[in-house]
Amino acid sequence: MLPQEIIRKKRNRQTLTAEEISFFIKGVTSEEIADCQTAALTMAIFLNGLSKEEITSLTLNMRDSGDVLSWNLNGPVVDKHSSGGVGDKVSLMLAPLIAACGGYVPMISGRGLGHTGGTLDKFDSIPGYQTVPTNELFKKTVREVGCAIIGQTGNLAPADKKIYAIRDVCGTVESIPLITASILSKKLAAGLEYLVMDLKCGNGAFMPSLEDGRNLAHSIVDVANHAGTKTSALLTDMNQVLGHTVGNALEMAEAVEYLQGKNINPRLHQITMDLCAELLANAGLAGSTEEARTKLEKALSTGKALEIFARMVTALGGPADFIEKYQSYLPQAAIIRPVFSPVSGYVCGMNTRNIGLSVIELKGGRAHPNQKLDYATGFSAFCQIGDYVDSQKPLAFIHAQTEDQFNHARKELLNNIQIGEDAPAITDPVIEKIS
Repeated sequence: MLPQEIIRKKRNRQTLTAEEISFFIKGVTSEEIADCQTAALTMAIFLNGLSKEEITSLTLNMRDSGDVLSWNLNGPVVDKHSSGGVGDKVSLMLAPLIAACGGYVPMISGRGLGHTGGTLDKFDSIPGYQTVPTNELFKKTVREVGCAIIGQTGNLAPADKKIYAIRDVCGTVESIPLITASILSKKLAAGLEYLVMDLKCGNGAFMPSLEDGRNLAHSIVDVANHAGTKTSALLTDMNQVLGHTVGNALEMAEAVEYLQGKNINPRLHQITMDLCAELLANAGLAGSTEEARTKLEKALSTGKALEIFARMVTALGGPADFIEKYQSYLPQAAIIRPVFSPVSGYVCGMNTRNIGLSVIELKGGRAHPNQKLDYATGFSAFCQIGDYVDSQKPLAFIHAQTEDQFNHARKELLNNIQIGEDAPAITDPVIEKIS
């Protein structure tokens, strides 16, 4: 087979065979297929799509491009994945909460993609934390602590690791077939029994419309269940920043404070609890979502989830006293300054995608694959839709390293947050469930 003929076939809207997909993925893994050819095929898929059979074949071949883990634990192996959002740090709290309730969470996460932040980039802000440990350390941490949040180790879905980086810089991120295969190849390689998806919809999501969000949810749920992992999905709102912070170290600090029971953002709390409850009920760790919420609130209020998070950080190379001294370990920007709206009124909307892009311009996200990030930059105390802002209540605090960065970020905030005279209707952050 010739890779260019496979590219041509998909360019011409023809269906690829399982053999052709297998050949191409093996070539990506072995590096016999050039990056430009991989980029060309992803663009052809972006423009012309894949059938359900093609998506399943692509997912399973990417899963099987490396190791597939198996577990022998005293509880269900579960996980959650988000399609990506601005300020989305749910995974940081969900993994220890689930572990505190009896589940095992081998969470294989990604770095920032497009305008959205990455879970791994947040953990890279912790000194010493190994986001790419050996499989042995990964499995040991899951077994002894209950959860581990890592990236793709060298031989877990290596084809996806390569394709993921190419998609990020070649304009092929927002593709339902490619998102499905990317997410599930990692998750299925981790040996999961149960999975819940957080599918974001809105102006800060890769799937802006509810219809696109539903289509992606159905694609992932169908393929995952076909592969033997019981999966459901929640559609959640991404028409505003999720939580109080955007930026790697800032979001890590917010997650620690959440687990400490302070500074809890209501929308972030509801989405986190609903996803956790869905997982616990599906995995049989609770008789209903109501019982699950009771268990989760106890895990949070007693500090058990916080303790598990601390143990995970230490087991994966982070400081033993990170929870007690997280502010001293996390990097801080040279400039931390508020931005105020020129008019008083209610926050009635925001262009969430552009806010995510402004973090990239603060060097907190990637403009090219090998870029070194500034983990300290971003926004804190970010306003929420419905907040009243004036000369005393800022839109947000900007964390920047230079005056030029600050001034540009300030301009972006003022251009992308809408202020009105009347308080807007507050919508539920969880839109619907797909099972």
